[in-house]
Amino acid sequence: MLDAAIKTQLQAYMGHIKQPIELVPSLDDSAKGAELRDLLQEIAGMSDLVTLAAEERDARTPSFLIRRKGTDIGVRFAGIPLGHEFTSLVLALLQVGGHPPKLSDDIIEQVKALDGDFVFETYFSLSCQNCPDVVQSLNTMSVLNPRIKNVSIDGALFKDEVDSRKIMAVPTVYLNGEVFASGRMEIEQILAKLDTGAVARAAEKIA
Repeated sequence: MLDAAIKTQLQAYMGHIKQPIELVPSLDDSAKGAELRDLLQEIAGMSDLVTLAAEERDARTPSFLIRRKGTDIGVRFAGIPLGHEFTSLVLALLQVGGHPPKLSDDIIEQVKALDGDFVFETYFSLSCQNCPDVVQSLNTMSVLNPRIKNVSIDGALFKDEVDSRKIMAVPTVYLNGEVFASGRMEIEQILAKLDTGAVARAAEKIA
């Protein structure tokens, strides 16, 4: 599934995993389902801290969940995150596996302090250069705060959804079933849209 160079690179990154994680597939009989099974088997074979779990049926197939064992901390991909999303896959594995994200303490605390339940659906394309920033930001947020969930969806693989939601460009993000944003966004911009109490807290700090 992975060429030798990418496999070597991924194996080196996997050495940064600190906590056991499991790859939980939801597969079908399609060619993409078989590709995803092969990919997950390859990844699970690269570290003693990564296991391929029994299948759990998800609404979208083929898809998979990267879950920290014994917790509800996880990141889901609907599709096969290679191409421009390969880095998103690597970071999801590392961060679910306990490797700290490269964010300031203030941003980390702001994410953890978000009040509410947030279910994001992020549509991407494997050839999209702006998508990884959004995917990675929302994935990181979901690792830091278990009340935040994100599934990253390959629009080419789930075209019926793209058509029914009339999505014209990627990345497009839905929050709790409603359009949240489209286009490239950094984590600070996402937080600014979500965290309505941030301005008041900033004023308190200054005071």
